[in-house]
Amino acid sequence: MSGVALGLPRTVAYGALGLPVAFAALPVYVYAPKFYATLGLGLGMAGAVLLFTRVADALVDPWLGRLADRVRARKRFIAAALAILSPGLIAMFHPPSLGAGGLAVWLATSVVLTTLGYSAAVIAYQAWGAALGTPSERTRIAAAREGFGLVGVVLASILPQAFAPTVEAGLPQTTWAFVAILAVCAWATLAATPALPASRPAAAPEERAAARAPVLASPRFRRLLAVFALNGIAAAIPATLFLFFVADVLALESMSGAFLALYFVAAAATLPLWVVAAARVGKRNAWLIAMLLAVAVFFWAYFLGRGDALAFAIIAAASGIALGADLALPPALLADSIAADRAHGAEGAYFGVWNLVTKLNLALAAGLALPALGALGYQPGAADPGPWLAVAYCLAPCALKLAAAALLFTSIPAHSEEPR
Repeated sequence: MSGVALGLPRTVAYGALGLPVAFAALPVYVYAPKFYATLGLGLGMAGAVLLFTRVADALVDPWLGRLADRVRARKRFIAAALAILSPGLIAMFHPPSLGAGGLAVWLATSVVLTTLGYSAAVIAYQAWGAALGTPSERTRIAAAREGFGLVGVVLASILPQAFAPTVEAGLPQTTWAFVAILAVCAWATLAATPALPASRPAAAPEERAAARAPVLASPRFRRLLAVFALNGIAAAIPATLFLFFVADVLALESMSGAFLALYFVAAAATLPLWVVAAARVGKRNAWLIAMLLAVAVFFWAYFLGRGDALAFAIIAAASGIALGADLALPPALLADSIAADRAHGAEGAYFGVWNLVTKLNLALAAGLALPALGALGYQPGAADPGPWLAVAYCLAPCALKLAAAALLFTSIPAHSEEPR
């Protein structure tokens, strides 16, 4: 069974909301640890707060997915979620003058508020796209959403240092820019993308049973989820440690925004190539190629040192090329899995579990990597960062990415997607 066909103009309109959603994610998951560290909240405390709040947020996602499936007015559901997200993000980067304990409470409260709105919006938004797409449109729909998302993270990368000399100093102004961007893009998506029918045609008995079944009962979904989780941890560790690596290993803190922008621009520019590759060799094989490319490139970052701007820029751009596949292909494979399971009407439940795994990856990266580095003697801003930051930032993710590639190759059939 296929979803509602969109066509190119409405696919673009649907994708627009991906811009502010991705914009919001970068400050929460990449900037917040260092922002609060500069305010006096130690790495161990920041990591513990982020681990606790992100795990709590992740555990809510399956419930939000089921709720999104039950609420047929998906546009209103998304609008309400965005109304929670915005004040939470503003509060996160406008903390009052507080001691370490007060900062920890403020961070925890603002993260909970932000991630609750973010999670509800993202799950409903992704499930909406999966329900709209026909088999031949699924990669294009995911690519449109993620392509706009890449534009969002590029803006989130460059705006803080456009407003102030350092990323941390420019974050308060960046949150106000986010509110304006959100208003425009949310209007474009919610006004121009067709809503799901208030009542769908009666489903066959096996489809009704599939929609009610726990999503982890699907072997196809479990296999795909395992690959996604392992690959996600490989991506979450360097995302958490990026600012620390650039500042303390490369001594190029003033260029951190430019490196992030280059990474995401490369991903956005080459995203259409992964759509073509998926059509030619299959989504699974295209994703496998991207994983191996990422390892072949990112491994060399371990050998960089102070002032290696050009070499790191090349690595960032080449890694960005591989990122496009990580963004577009797994959700498209998930949409195929939902269709193969005949679980139409349960898209939100699948994406709820999917996003739970995404959040747990990020929580583990912040909650384990930061305290571990602190225990091994790493101190942000120290003249000699020691060897462990580079090991954690470069080598550990490469090993995890290779393990994910091996699991993808052995557990997911080469052409597992639903026929076009």
